Amino acid sequence: MSSVHITLLLLMSLVVCTCTAVEIQRPRGVPLSKRQFYEENKPFTCLDGSRTIPFDRVNDDYCDCKDGSDEPGTAACPNGSFHCTNAGFRSTFIPSSRINDGICDCCDTTDEYNSGATCQNTCTDLGRLEKESLQKLAEVAKEGFLLKQKLIHEAKKGQEEKQDKVKELQIKKKESEEKLEAYRTVKEIAEQPEKEAKERHLKAWDEQKEIVRMEKDKARMAEAFLELDDDADGYVSVAELQSHPELDPDSDGTLTEAEAQELLGATDRVDTAVFEMTWSRIQDKYISEADSQAPVEPPQEEVREPVPESESDHYPEEDVGEEEEEEDDDEDEEDDEPEDEDSKVPPPATTSEKKEDDQASMPPYDPETQSLIDAAQKSRDEFDEAERALREIDDQIKNLEKEISFDFGPSAEFAYLYSQCYELSTSEYTYRLCPFNRVTQKPKFGGSETNLGSWGTWAGPEGNIYSLMKYDHGTGCWQGPNRSTTVKLTCGKETVVTSTSEPSRCEYLMEFTTPAVCHEPPGVDSVVHDHEEL
Repeated sequence: MSSVHITLLLLMSLVVCTCTAVEIQRPRGVPLSKRQFYEENKPFTCLDGSRTIPFDRVNDDYCDCKDGSDEPGTAACPNGSFHCTNAGFRSTFIPSSRINDGICDCCDTTDEYNSGATCQNTCTDLGRLEKESLQKLAEVAKEGFLLKQKLIHEAKKGQEEKQDKVKELQIKKKESEEKLEAYRTVKEIAEQPEKEAKERHLKAWDEQKEIVRMEKDKARMAEAFLELDDDADGYVSVAELQSHPELDPDSDGTLTEAEAQELLGATDRVDTAVFEMTWSRIQDKYISEADSQAPVEPPQEEVREPVPESESDHYPEEDVGEEEEEEDDDEDEEDDEPEDEDSKVPPPATTSEKKEDDQASMPPYDPETQSLIDAAQKSRDEFDEAERALREIDDQIKNLEKEISFDFGPSAEFAYLYSQCYELSTSEYTYRLCPFNRVTQKPKFGGSETNLGSWGTWAGPEGNIYSLMKYDHGTGCWQGPNRSTTVKLTCGKETVVTSTSEPSRCEYLMEFTTPAVCHEPPGVDSVVHDHEEL
């Protein structure tokens, strides 16, 4: 039973009792629940059992009992307590020290019976105000409870619909799996001829490129023969080959006669028929006369960035000048050095030709191959679409099963909170509660959102577990624990966050009203009419 429900029961009993309140005789300061221990004309036994005294010593303004029970209506015992009957309102206890102290603590003025204080009995007025408050609470509880019944009805209906939807999706999933396998088979069948046709096309393209390359190589070989045959006698001799030092096999800078003869195939000269073997040995290094005469771009002069004033200020002016003179001298020395011949020589023609061959675009597929490609692509698209549809069904099933598995209360009355969020703005922050998900805090004047905790569990006391929500594992505090939030749920006609606070560092408390925690208010006829003051 919730605290609101208990309060309503007590207040309703108060309202009923104010109508026929009658004082039952007993010693001053004794509650009705202990009336049987105070019987006149019989010895009184201290309530702690420590001793028995004549009854006329009760309320004689002298403390005989250690527990103060013999002086319920006087200030004689320091540990005593006085019972305010407060007929028409709530009875209560006050410390005995407040009896006859000149201050009215009991609304029925019974605590100031001998002080001379002017007190007025306000119990009836307080009871009336409490009755009005009770009626408002009862109205809220009644309306909230009616809303709760609707929520329960809708939740039950929603749960059934979700369960039916899961069953429907399970059937649809099975159909989609079968459909996907069928598309997979069609795709694999269509991709085989596509693969073979593409391989044939690529092979033909490679063969065509090889033919073109060979033709270019033959043309280049013929051109090289004519360039090497300086005397145009139809032969390339050792001396003529030596005019191309780049053909030096040991890279020592000189093509010797023996090395040239070796390149010619251990002979002094070769004609066009035998030159093909020689060409295979020298083509990677050979540089045609046209390539060697090609203009070479001069190296770009290094541009020096000016030294910022802030940096130059660190050095004396004469030191800076000396550095510049040394750098100028170094540059002059570099200018005097002969340039490396290799830096002027462009790369062999074969390299550029190979690049041209590699960069050449492959010719379009023939109509038959393209038709096979289109058919295979269509089957792939159909397979991908079927696979995507199956993933969507799987996601829907998982989301529904997750929602169904949540503990939404004994009658699923909290189910309507799922996938909803509620905000509360303060002067500095906007707090956002998304039940069964997480709690966040975001500064109103810039800054990132902070996680104050993710859904954990119901955390109310035994018998009222659904009165508190716990959200854990939020963003960590600086040199502290991870943030967490406790959400206290109270009965209300509206669903709203009413307040938020931080009772302890990194531990937040949020007040949240919802009809889902409302209970049916007790009727007047259901109240037990044994008020202790009757």
